Amino acid sequence: MTTADPASAELLARGELTVRGRIRDASNAALYCTVAHEGREATCVYKPVAGERPLWDFPDGTLAQREVAAYAVSEATGWGLVPPTVLRDGPYGEGMCQLWIEASPEDGLLALVDGEEPEPGWKAIGFAEVGEGQTALLVHADDERLRRLAVLDAVINNADRKGGHLLTTVAGQLYGIDHGVTFNVDNKLRTLLWGWAGEPLTGEAVEVLKGLKGTLEPGGELAATLTALVTSAELDATRARVDALLDSGRHPEPSGEWPAIPWPPV
Repeated sequence: MTTADPASAELLARGELTVRGRIRDASNAALYCTVAHEGREATCVYKPVAGERPLWDFPDGTLAQREVAAYAVSEATGWGLVPPTVLRDGPYGEGMCQLWIEASPEDGLLALVDGEEPEPGWKAIGFAEVGEGQTALLVHADDERLRRLAVLDAVINNADRKGGHLLTTVAGQLYGIDHGVTFNVDNKLRTLLWGWAGEPLTGEAVEVLKGLKGTLEPGGELAATLTALVTSAELDATRARVDALLDSGRHPEPSGEWPAIPWPPV
């Protein structure tokens, strides 16, 4: 297991933020920046609240806080699945600032294959159109890093786990990014990582969830952090999701009340 370098979060929070460009394919304003402090410099993504598009099912101006809340939960798991993320002021006002991750171009986490069933080492997601009336089976790797991320997404109620939100470094560290649509009180889990749906949680995951349950209790460190980032109802719903996972002992399955896979999926 791994957690982020605390110095990275300090650099993001205290450093001088300089905008270098805009990430064009982002649905909300996302700026590519450098941040420098006391001789250290890093690249990062800055998403100002002012650049968020209103959403019908999330209160306006709350996506940046939800990104920071997802990082806080990730750190509490000890899995280090979300890059260091802070809430801070910047050139365009308050926003989320997250360490830039240089991803390996060959991560091998998703694939389109022929046939009705995945090969060993892969988990089926569903069938996808590939043109001219043809379909192929979309699969994800049967990978413990992805399985941990599936548990994290269930806890934070991630409504948008696309393939493009999975980043693997050359060193093999997996990160998930883009957590603005999380922590809703309604069940909105929408993800590509359904390969373990209904299967028993690993022993490691159960222990992590027990730890989350404790720190989410009133007076707990994580509860105190999330209180400043999400509503009290959303915090209660997060506690309830952790309890439900522990009670069932299994990965959640699609509810049927909400599209199970995000669009576009990648």
